[in-house]
Amino acid sequence: MLVTGGTGTLGRQIVDRLLDRGQPVRVLSRTARQGRVPSVAVDLRTGAGLDAALDGVGTVVHCASGMGKSDVDAARNLVRAARAAGSPHVVYISIVGIDRVPLGYYEAKLATERVLAESGLPLTILRTTQFHDLLGTVFGALAKSPVVPAFSAVRFQPIDSGEVAERMTELALGEPKGRVADIGWPAGAVAARGAGRLPAGHRPSSARAARAAARCAGPCAARGRQPHPGQRGGDRHVRAVPGAGVMA
Repeated sequence: MLVTGGTGTLGRQIVDRLLDRGQPVRVLSRTARQGRVPSVAVDLRTGAGLDAALDGVGTVVHCASGMGKSDVDAARNLVRAARAAGSPHVVYISIVGIDRVPLGYYEAKLATERVLAESGLPLTILRTTQFHDLLGTVFGALAKSPVVPAFSAVRFQPIDSGEVAERMTELALGEPKGRVADIGWPAGAVAARGAGRLPAGHRPSSARAARAAARCAGPCAARGRQPHPGQRGGDRHVRAVPGAGVMA
C-alpha cells in the first residue's frame, strides 16, 4: 500500500495502523524522512518520482494536500501514474461541506474529488469534519488576541484524527465503495459561549485542544447523531451535519 502525505497528522496514523495489521506500506512525502517506514520523496505537483513509487502498489491512500489548486494538479498526476501502474484502489480523504462552503481550498478539494471520480480508477472517498488538533491550533491562536471573534454562524463537529485514521484504514483494506458516509464527532463536542462540553466517555486528542476549545467565544454547537453504516456500537462515528466541516 502507498500512503501519500504519510508523514502528516493523519497519514502517519494510517501508516501505523496498516503496519500493525501486517500490511506492507510505502510512505510518500515531499521530502525523504526517517521513521517507522522511511518515506519516499515524490513531487505530486509535477509527478516526479510517482511512477516508481506506484510500482507494485494495489492501494493508494491519498492524504497529501497542498492546501489549494495544487491538489487538483496532484490528483491528475496521481491518476495518470495509477493508470500506468495497473489502476490500484484509491482511498481519498476529503472534507464535509466542500460542496456548500465557498472557500478556495474547499473548491480545490471538490475539484480533486471530481478528477478522481472521473478517472475510472477503483475509488473510495471519505469526507470528515475538522480534527480536534486543528481547532486547538485555531482557538489557541485566537486566545492570544485581545479581541476574539464570535463564530455565531459556524457549527463545529470536530473529530479525533485517530478515529479518522481507523476508518481510513478499514476502507483501505476493503473493496472500493465510492463515496461513503461522512463522519464527525458527536453533537455538543464544542458547545456555545465557551462551555467546552464533552460527551460522556469521549476525550479530545489532547488536553491543549480541550482547553483551547473551551475558550471559543461563539456558538459552536453541532446537531445530529446518526450512525454511519460501518458503526460498531456506541458513538464511535456519527454522520456529520452538512456544512459542519467549516475548518476541516
